[in-house]
Amino acid sequence: MGALAIPIDGRQSETALLVQRGVGRLMRSLGHAVLTEMPLASGRRADLVALAADGSIWIVEIKSCVADYRSDRKWPAYRRHCDRLFFACTHEVPREIFAEDAGLIVADAFGAGIVREAPEHRMAPATRRAMTLRFGRLAAARLHGLHDPGSGFGEIE
Repeated sequence: MGALAIPIDGRQSETALLVQRGVGRLMRSLGHAVLTEMPLASGRRADLVALAADGSIWIVEIKSCVADYRSDRKWPAYRRHCDRLFFACTHEVPREIFAEDAGLIVADAFGAGIVREAPEHRMAPATRRAMTLRFGRLAAARLHGLHDPGSGFGEIE
C-alpha cells in the first residue's frame, strides 16, 4: 500500500497550514495525539486539538496575521472545551497583540516553540468525557476514511 494522503478541506490559508504542521510536530514531540479542524459540541471548529497522555486537552487557535486575530471574537468560547488554550502564529505576527490569558506558540512548517505557557483551567468531568469521546471517534472515523475513501473523510456529529 502506498502513502495515504490526508485531504485538505480548503478553509485554511497556506500560512495557516504551515503553522498547523509546525504546531502538530511540537505537540507530537510532547507526546500528545493531535487532530486538526475538530468540530466542537458548541458548533465551533477548533483549528488543532491535542490530547495529552494524562487526558488533558489543549486547543490551539491558529492566527496567520493581525487581521485574522482582530476579526475573530469566537475564541473565548473554546475555553470550555479544553484545559489549556493557546494561540499559534508565525514569527512575522507581533506577539503583543494576543490575549495574555492564553498561551502563545510561534511556529513555521518545520516546528514550533511555546513562548508563553497557557494557564490551566480544568474542564468539568462531563465535558472532558464528551471531548475525549469526540476526539477518539473523529480520529477513528478519519482513519477509516483514509482506508476507504468512498466512505467520506470521516466527519462525525
